[in-house]
Amino acid sequence: MTLGEHLRLTLFGTSHGARVGAILEGVPNGLLVDDAGIAEAMATRRPGGRYASKRKEQDRVEFLSGVVEGKTTGGPIEISIQNQDAKSKDYNFLPHHPRPGHQDMVMHKRTNGEADLRGGGMSSARLTAPLVAAAAFVAPLLTPLGIKAEAQVGAIGNVEAGEMELQPARWSTDACKEMRCRDPEAAEAMVILVESQRMSLNSIGSRVDLVVTGTPLGLGEPWFDGIEPAMARAMMSIPAARGVTFGRGFDVVNMTGLEHNDAWGGTPESPTPMGDRPDGVLAGLATSAPIRCSVAFKPPSSIASEQKTLHLESGVIEPLTVKGRHDPVLGPRAVAVVEAMAILVLTDLALRGGFLDE
Repeated sequence: MTLGEHLRLTLFGTSHGARVGAILEGVPNGLLVDDAGIAEAMATRRPGGRYASKRKEQDRVEFLSGVVEGKTTGGPIEISIQNQDAKSKDYNFLPHHPRPGHQDMVMHKRTNGEADLRGGGMSSARLTAPLVAAAAFVAPLLTPLGIKAEAQVGAIGNVEAGEMELQPARWSTDACKEMRCRDPEAAEAMVILVESQRMSLNSIGSRVDLVVTGTPLGLGEPWFDGIEPAMARAMMSIPAARGVTFGRGFDVVNMTGLEHNDAWGGTPESPTPMGDRPDGVLAGLATSAPIRCSVAFKPPSSIASEQKTLHLESGVIEPLTVKGRHDPVLGPRAVAVVEAMAILVLTDLALRGGFLDE
């Protein structure tokens, strides 16, 4: 549960334990805590409204070490967020009746029955709260480089949003705010689709689109720690992520080299890729063009419809109806998490590559 090499993030806690949190190592001393930026990121992760879990957490971020009088000391930083609204009784059917699509069965078997499975345990998306807080904490380090990571819900089911750069600033309507989608027309259609799935006691898949701008030429590492491999690993670790693409994605299958190659323009001192949507990364290194990444999320596994699945005590497939408070779609909540993963990966690579002062 650790991400990064120079900037290292280690998550801890469980969905229904006392708290969740993270240990951040490698943060330079003297960094000012941006309370407003952290609060904004936490609010983005917590959409609320009709189409999100009714679990109400304050998500008050505490720094238990590594911060003195609002500045980092250079030592490890412990981030803590209390769990205040867990309802463990909703999971009385565990561990005997593992849910379809969840980690219940595999974690139960892996730990010989010792795991805390309530609410997904340590695999729960609840742990994205300290992850988002950690990313917002280090985000000011990227400000001098001009790096920005912004995401939106690009699709829910068959409803596609327009390109983020062509849409109003976020979030211009109530539907845009609920769906975390900048395209007002698409957001309205998403609301209708999600509502129909919710009323049918079902859920729906989604996609989050990310655009990173301002990455300086050459940032990154070759091969396994290139921007795309490192970011892909981070994105695929988000709970329920099922696919990640960069640039023109799988459309490259139908392209020729002449169509795909991006010529270099600019000047010898400041070369820039030309073209409609040039690649933001080549051989693991930033080209200075925008980096485009999309992450697909499966439909939430916890649905209110009756499902039939194996009961471990009886040894028979029996009906199971999952109670509790669950999201009918994951994309809106995942927007802040996708942005956070990009920030953590890029900060780590910038520190490793000497683009930032330590």
